[in-house]
Amino acid sequence: MPQDVRFDLPFTTPVSNHLEYARERHLRWVWDMELVRSEAGFEEYQSWDLPQAAARTYPYASADDMVVLMNWFSLAFLFDDQFDASRPDRADRIAEVARELIVTPLRPAGSRPRVLCPITVAWSEVWERLSDDMSLTWRTRFATSWGRFLASHVEEVDLAAQGLAGSLELDAYVAFRRRTVGIHHSIDAGERSRRFEVPAQAMAHPLMERMRDLAADTIGFMNDIHSFERERRRGDGHNLIAVLHRERGCSWQEAADEAYRMTAGCLDEYLELESDVPRMCQELGLEEDERARVGMGVEAIRHWINGNYEWALTTGRYAAAKEGPVATAELAGRGSVDDLLAV
Repeated sequence: MPQDVRFDLPFTTPVSNHLEYARERHLRWVWDMELVRSEAGFEEYQSWDLPQAAARTYPYASADDMVVLMNWFSLAFLFDDQFDASRPDRADRIAEVARELIVTPLRPAGSRPRVLCPITVAWSEVWERLSDDMSLTWRTRFATSWGRFLASHVEEVDLAAQGLAGSLELDAYVAFRRRTVGIHHSIDAGERSRRFEVPAQAMAHPLMERMRDLAADTIGFMNDIHSFERERRRGDGHNLIAVLHRERGCSWQEAADEAYRMTAGCLDEYLELESDVPRMCQELGLEEDERARVGMGVEAIRHWINGNYEWALTTGRYAAAKEGPVATAELAGRGSVDDLLAV
């Protein structure tokens, strides 16, 4: 299934006016922080065009906040690409770095990492700015979702190290993918991008919880479809199409068609629930300002669904055809040409 598979989204989202301003500063930061360590690595990173993804998912951030969000945006992608299926001994180092990334938001802002490598040092700097002026409630919520996301990636590495990658049954995979896609804390960052917070009682409501889960499923499945050819080349079984192909014994095209239907079903359910948000606000007795913040929270979800989709259609990260050092790295089971977990 090619990268340019289209979905019928009934809404569009804007793109930040600060894209080029922030892109220039972000790329300089990535190089200065040694998040890329070679010309080949920098060229590959640029091809992903993560600044475009950030500009689409956080379109109303200020120019300087957009730089912060781009910087943060890069870390999860770069960390994910450090997984090396050909080196099971690397699982311990990945777990060590992941633990450091998880506990950073739980320490006083500005604390120096205890596990040193480019990603942990960069995250310590980014978190100090990302959490600035946000409430303890928001910081705790973000840290919880961020920790769950990183722990799931360590679990994925452990499965690969045990030779069990791609062994999950469909229901288990769907639940697992909801964690590995990392959308909950990414939507939380949408609040930081506009300096507001969804009222706690609305965030805890089953309707909002289900909407966020469905957004994660929709985005995760879309990413699986758009990245399938690249991941199949790498031998990566953490993909909805691969799970359906194996579990149902169907052809690759049949599995891809079913993945598409599942994705569309998640999106339809999300849209149905979104129409019920006014009733939720009434049920909770929210004031006008609180309802406005709920509305911006829903917009943050929409920005992620549509923004990520538009980016995924063109990003070099999901491109099936690769040449040079990047192709060599991927065929060896690695996602990156640069080692970012060493000091």
